[in-house]
Amino acid sequence: MASKKKPRGLGRGLSALMADVTEDNAVQTSDSGPRRPDMYVPIERIVPNPDQPRRDFTPEQLEELANSIREKGVIQPLIVREKGANSYEIVAGERRWRASQMAQLHELPIVVREYDDTEVLEIAIIENIQRADLNPVEEAMGYRHLMEKFGHTQEKLSEALGKSRSHIANLMRLLNLPDDVLGMLKEGHLSAGHARALVPSDNASELAKKVVKGGLSVRQTEKLAKKPSSLVEQNSKSRPKTQKDADTVALEGDLSANLGMKVSVDHTTGGESGKITVLYQTLDELDELCRILTASR
Repeated sequence: MASKKKPRGLGRGLSALMADVTEDNAVQTSDSGPRRPDMYVPIERIVPNPDQPRRDFTPEQLEELANSIREKGVIQPLIVREKGANSYEIVAGERRWRASQMAQLHELPIVVREYDDTEVLEIAIIENIQRADLNPVEEAMGYRHLMEKFGHTQEKLSEALGKSRSHIANLMRLLNLPDDVLGMLKEGHLSAGHARALVPSDNASELAKKVVKGGLSVRQTEKLAKKPSSLVEQNSKSRPKTQKDADTVALEGDLSANLGMKVSVDHTTGGESGKITVLYQTLDELDELCRILTASR
């Protein structure tokens, strides 16, 4: 009788993978605590994983790493898995592999792991999150992928990645902003602090343009975001909307981040009743929402 494969929970999938991912981001210095490689193999027998998420390798960064490798060698071995006869696919360490080619190394140290395709994808996402030069939108997307693809919660991500839950929640709230505002954030025209202040606004795009054009501070942006929209687009007949308190806005952000959908909480002022509105954009999102709401039955 064939044995059933045990479900892979967070302890196996994320926490257990973090050590290998951290190795890929370790500084190439002799006191960084290198692990012992399983073996050294010719560099031509090592191939990159073609299914990894977006990977950016700037020439300047690679050249800097290549210079370090020329001087000190590859301190941390690459994490790989077997790929056919006499071939190894990179799981973690592609930067070192590329820089080693520039440094004209003939062989590299490797540690061989038995990872399936799902675990390899998970590691690739974690690698991207751990990159120091990741912008807030890319980092938030990484958290969302881990939650959507692997069912991880913000609490578990915080625990395994060493990031505070508030840091993860605040970044994921940014994904509720319009695409043009996210573009400004990616390009560095807006900081994460500016963007967070715009999340509750119904006219975030217009406000973001004002912030960038005026070079406003985060505090000024917060004050601007609290003003009625009629002050951004003058309309004498429009009535300013009632501003939600900070607790309600924070609750909306948490629910939106956890569901991956826009959530609006409308609480009756001075009462105990209200309504929650969940906006889905595809039928797949509707199916997922129904699954979550009926999971306990």
